[in-house]
Amino acid sequence: QLQLVESGGGLVQPGGSLRLSCVASGFISDDYTIGWFRQAPGKGREGVSCISSSGSSTYYADSVKGRFTVSRDIAKNTVYLQMNSLKPEDTAVYYCAARRVVGSSAAQALCVSIRIPSWGQGTQVIVSS
Repeated sequence: QLQLVESGGGLVQPGGSLRLSCVASGFISDDYTIGWFRQAPGKGREGVSCISSSGSSTYYADSVKGRFTVSRDIAKNTVYLQMNSLKPEDTAVYYCAARRVVGSSAAQALCVSIRIPSWGQGTQVIVSS
């Protein structure tokens, strides 16, 4: 059983930055791809950014390309999401999620997947002046 715990959310002004962290624990194999998803009030879930187990494959939604960076510290079982140039439309609950998937497109496969077995509890991000 894989457990995921997010942290790092908060209130930030437009143009500001935040870094989210997702710590994985429990049964961790070397084929887990981990990603960040978000859901704003009244909107559907969006795959924001995902990263493969080795870190060699990454995926970004068009809405965050050039502003967000995903990274992974394998030794710490932690995935980070550095969010820069934040906009009010980035306001949402951000969730960390994982699925066992490998391959050169693992990150994209997770971010567009509708079947994801492991989720964190979410962390709120509010971008407002």
